[in-house]
Amino acid sequence: MKLIYTHENKLLVENARNLLQMEGIETVMKNEFSSGAAGDLAPLDTWPELWLVEDAQLAVATTLIEKMEEQANGADWRCNNCQEINGAAFEVCWSCGTPA
Repeated sequence: MKLIYTHENKLLVENARNLLQMEGIETVMKNEFSSGAAGDLAPLDTWPELWLVEDAQLAVATTLIEKMEEQANGADWRCNNCQEINGAAFEVCWSCGTPA
């Protein structure tokens, strides 16, 4: 098993797990409920971790997670229909439903 992704925000780790699961890549989440131990443990030691079960799938899993982070950290975009500014993580306009 290899550590494939960790982040302080559990929702982002769960999103990565779901993304990989949809592609048939099996993972295990560790430290899922350890945030309550922060203070007794170093905060970094309590971050949820996503571990890859099959080492042979490392290249594919890494590529998928990099794409996920790239999309989430990309530039905001303006809807051509209503001119609403939307975050990079959204592929559909919040206001009118027009795709990016």
